[in-house]
Amino acid sequence: MKYSIKTVSKIVVACFVGITSFAQDAENLVPNGSFEATDKDPKKLGSIENANGWHSPTGVRADLFVPSKKVPDIDVPLNIYGKEDAKDGSNYAGIIAYSYGDKMARSYLSAKLSVPMKKGTKYCVQFNVSMSEASKYACNQIGMNISKKAFGTEEKTSIIEKAHVLHETNKIFNAAYNWEQVCGIYEAEGGEKYITIGNFATNEDTKNERNKKVSDIKVAQIIAAYYYIDNVSITLIDEANPCNCAPEDDGSEYSKTIYQKVPKTNDKMTPTQLIEAQSLYFAFGKNKLSQVGEDALDLIAEKMKADPSMKLQIKGYSDAMEDEVGKEKSAYAGMDANRVNAVVMYLVEKGIAESRLIASPQGSAEQSADIVESDEDDIKQAKNRRIEFKVR
Repeated sequence: MKYSIKTVSKIVVACFVGITSFAQDAENLVPNGSFEATDKDPKKLGSIENANGWHSPTGVRADLFVPSKKVPDIDVPLNIYGKEDAKDGSNYAGIIAYSYGDKMARSYLSAKLSVPMKKGTKYCVQFNVSMSEASKYACNQIGMNISKKAFGTEEKTSIIEKAHVLHETNKIFNAAYNWEQVCGIYEAEGGEKYITIGNFATNEDTKNERNKKVSDIKVAQIIAAYYYIDNVSITLIDEANPCNCAPEDDGSEYSKTIYQKVPKTNDKMTPTQLIEAQSLYFAFGKNKLSQVGEDALDLIAEKMKADPSMKLQIKGYSDAMEDEVGKEKSAYAGMDANRVNAVVMYLVEKGIAESRLIASPQGSAEQSADIVESDEDDIKQAKNRRIEFKVR
């Protein structure tokens, strides 16, 4: 495979940055914090024990989600509870954090740290949460308990204990389509070596709200607040590795939503129809491709290679808020073109000649055809941050 000088330069820079980051990163005391290492492929829900180092401390087993076309219930990104890309790697876990009247018992995630904590030492604790589309409820109180002894019971019961780390505002996590971070500093008493993630408050002390049924992802609602969990870490805080829980300027103050859509395809569709059925969606102010987006582009590249005469118009869109913010913050300007460029670069690296790709930034004036009247404003804007395709 041949690479252009520009591409080789990017690879070299990426490798250098990766090596530098690795050298500076503090050691994660949570083994297998992203659930990537498994002893065997899970075959059903409730299989968190298949993730090395993880288990459930009660009779309700947490779930492990992995790319698995043979078992759709636990597949990634689309599974029985909704659709989400992994925050890190390709796997993630899932728990029930709340159910009205305890009609569905809560579940928890537990792991043993690689080494016990040292007395008086401060640690940076982080993990990511994403509400599933199947959740009829959303709740707060999702946190981490850190203990010297492991919890353990076969009863289907809630663990009512202290949550040592919660979100800074103990917010209700009600955002589907995206990951939100729980981050905090913990000063050790000494000897702690077990962590447990879940809701440790009583129902009376748990704030909740009902969610609207999501029409875009075809999953059955459950009478609970169900959350995906990923990228769990505990690191020692020192001068070289501070704990910065403040979010970077990533656009989340404007919107945290990343819309996702499953294209409706079938075996009878022509290559043109298959390509034009694909669409890509983005975070606010971002042009980073999701795993779902890369999968769609891989399919497009395959079809274009099979028909060398095919040309592709890549239509990129921003949302109105991005354009408005972009007037004062240059990082958010021209997101329609930035997204088109990201797609062009990906397809070129997959072997598609750039001369066959028609870059077509569209701005924010044309609304997505997927928008419906009942959509909240944030969902409407997320649907507008997109790429669409037209075969020429």
